[in-house]
Amino acid sequence: MISITEWQKIGVGVTGFGIFFILFGTLLYFDSVLLAFGNLLFLTGLSLIIGLNKTFRFFFQRRKLKGTSFFLGGVVIVLLRWPLLGMFLEIYGFFSLFKGFFPVAFSFLGNVYNIPFLSELFRRLQGTGSMV
Repeated sequence: MISITEWQKIGVGVTGFGIFFILFGTLLYFDSVLLAFGNLLFLTGLSLIIGLNKTFRFFFQRRKLKGTSFFLGGVVIVLLRWPLLGMFLEIYGFFSLFKGFFPVAFSFLGNVYNIPFLSELFRRLQGTGSMV
């Protein structure tokens, strides 16, 4: 069993609040204050969950510098009160950073939810054609 520290529990809560504020800011027509607050909470929570050193190493790998620059640049632009442009940059950076994670997530969802239509959809999204 994986042991979770108190800091990681706090980090999950802070990250959850960050995602909530980002979604709420988006629903309120890109409210720049809510989006900025959500971005700061999300990044703080992420660093509390995995640690400052691992967070820094994740974002500043050579092959992920383009995604990191778009994501963090989007955060800065949201903080400068250009929320629509900043969120577009953040979304592009987010997909660039986590593009290696999506096939793993789709494979996991296809195996966990053994619903015929969804399993086939997740297999196609994963990029494999095997039915095994």
